[in-house]
This record gives sequence, structure tokens and C-alpha cells, in this order.
Amino acid sequence: MKKMAQILYFSLLVIALCSISECIQRHYHCINMNKTWTEAQRYCRENYTDLATVNNINDMNELMKTVNNNQKVWIGLKRTDEWKWSLGDPVKYLNWETGPSTDTNNCAVMRNGKWRQQKCNVPSQFICYNGDKAYIIETSYKTWREAQSFCRQYHTDLITVRNQTDKQLIHNIINNPDTSVWIGLFRDSWEWSDNTDSGFRYWDSGQPDHSEDCTMTNMNNEGKWHDVSCSESYTFVCHEDELILIQKNLSWTEAVRYCRENHVDLVSVDSQEIQLMVTEVLHQASTAEVWMGLRHSCSVGIWFWVNGEITCYQNWAPGNETAVGDSESEVRSGAVQSGGDHLWISLPESHKLNFICRRIDK
Repeated sequence: MKKMAQILYFSLLVIALCSISECIQRHYHCINMNKTWTEAQRYCRENYTDLATVNNINDMNELMKTVNNNQKVWIGLKRTDEWKWSLGDPVKYLNWETGPSTDTNNCAVMRNGKWRQQKCNVPSQFICYNGDKAYIIETSYKTWREAQSFCRQYHTDLITVRNQTDKQLIHNIINNPDTSVWIGLFRDSWEWSDNTDSGFRYWDSGQPDHSEDCTMTNMNNEGKWHDVSCSESYTFVCHEDELILIQKNLSWTEAVRYCRENHVDLVSVDSQEIQLMVTEVLHQASTAEVWMGLRHSCSVGIWFWVNGEITCYQNWAPGNETAVGDSESEVRSGAVQSGGDHLWISLPESHKLNFICRRIDK
């Protein structure tokens, strides 16, 4: 009788709580102090997440809402000629066929075990990494950006070649060593301070004029961007991300403790908007699944979030919602796939995974 009363109580809660909430992953803060670009970057990293990143026109509109109409402000875009991996790993292992040049060939293929520069819009075969150290050769032909999007959607990301062992493993599974295949190495003339990968740009006419290395947005001209000297002094915009992926492998309980001690809590994915925010950070994961703040209660037979809400919005992989264990001794918690369709998986809470924390207390 007591258990039935509990189930009835939670059923009523489901009806009351099942609603879609709106969320914005990136929150902007205009700082009305004049600083150089480097000083502004340091301030934002110490007090928020980083100097402002703008990934699309919606971000740009949100940024402009925080800034006075007559201001010129720093954002986090800076010129660079560095090569980097799509997955975010540092470039420590180099295996160029010939030394990279400064031309416009800003993406890299692997051929005969060596790296070669190539124009990013040339269709080629490519190699995906699947989060569990599995390498997957895709025989379709795509541009580098198309290949990156495909790998992130269906696997984890384009392959990172970290050392000689990685190189040999990949070389061994390519059917024809003379074939050129995309790897995750690329070079962008401009990059964001937080290393976020984005092709969105909002340059003013004639900009950038390739004379300076930092980016200012001019509110007197619809927020259009200009490249200016990094030593100039402007006010600036910081951003604070709602979510952060932690690349530590912890149990579910350890992940909850870490998030509560260092941020706000383990993420509760209680709407499609938050699920989309989660997918934005999943490509940084080093495990095939990533913990969310979802746990099953054997006593009342429901899944619930650490924020106290019931699972109204759901994104389960088939069969996983009912994979709940046989007893209290086998506690199950919810994780999200870092690759593929980013579906939810039921796992024993003792598994060691990356996890996502919520940074901002609403």
C-alpha cells in the first residue's frame, strides 16, 4: 500500500512537472573596464569562462543586447597559424611528408602513413574515432568539414593521431596506403580564446585587412567585426557557459560530488534545449558514454534527475529505460552517448566515465 501511494504521488508529480524549459548555453557579461586584449582575456578566465565566443547569429544578437550602442568591445577571436586537432587534443606528434607551408591548404590528409596539407573543400575518404579507441574508415567522399560533421554525429570525431602507435594502427587498416584520407588536423587563420571550433564570422566590409591580430566588435556599425592591434584598450565581453564537460573518469556518485563541490550540479537534461546544449560539449569526451544527473529509484520504480524533476523529456536508446537492475545493490544511473545519436544509456553507477556539470545556478 505504501509503495502504491508513492507511485501515485510521483505520477502526479510527472503531470505537474512535464514542461519544456528554455535555456541558453552561453551567457554574456559586458565589462566596462578598458583593457588590452590579453588583459581582457585574463580577466574573463579568472571571473567567468573566457573572452566572448560567438558561434552563430543568435549568439551575436545576445552579445549585442549586453553592450551599449556606442561601444567598441573586445571579443575572443584572435589570429593564429597553429595546427590543431578537431577533438581538441594538443598537437605533440608530428609526421608531415614535407614541412607545412603557409598557403591556403588548411586541412590534413594521411597517405602512406604521412600527413599532407590539402584544401579543405576537396572530397576525400576519412577516418572517425569512436570514443572507445576504435577507428572507423568511411569510404564515402566528403570535404573536411562534412567529414568532421559526420564523425561527430555518428561517432565521436575525426581521428587524432597522438603517437607512432596510433599512426601504425590507422595505416594498417587503410586498404590502399596510397589513398588520401582526412584526419582531424586543421589550421584556422582565426581561433577563439576558449578553442571553440566555429566557422561563423561577422566581419565588416573590407575586414579583416590582415594587418592586426585581435578582434573588436563595433556597436556603432551593427556589431560588425574589425581586426585591430591587441595592444589597443577597449571594454570587453566575457561569456559564461551553462555546461562544462569534465574529462575525469569518475563513478556517478563521484561525479555528483565533483560537480557540487566545483560548479553547481551534475546536468539534468529535462528539455530538448538542454539536450542540444549537451551535444555541443560531447565531442570533447574521451569516453564512449558520459554521466548525466539521472538515476533510477528501485523503491518507486522511476527515473529522476538530481535537480528533483521526473524524466518528462526522454531520449533513451531502445530498451535502456527498462534496464534498471534487479535490486538496490545494483544501482543504475543515466549516461549519454558521446557519439552516434547521443542517446541515453542505463549503466551501473560504478562505471568510470567523463561527466557534464552545470556551471550556472538559475
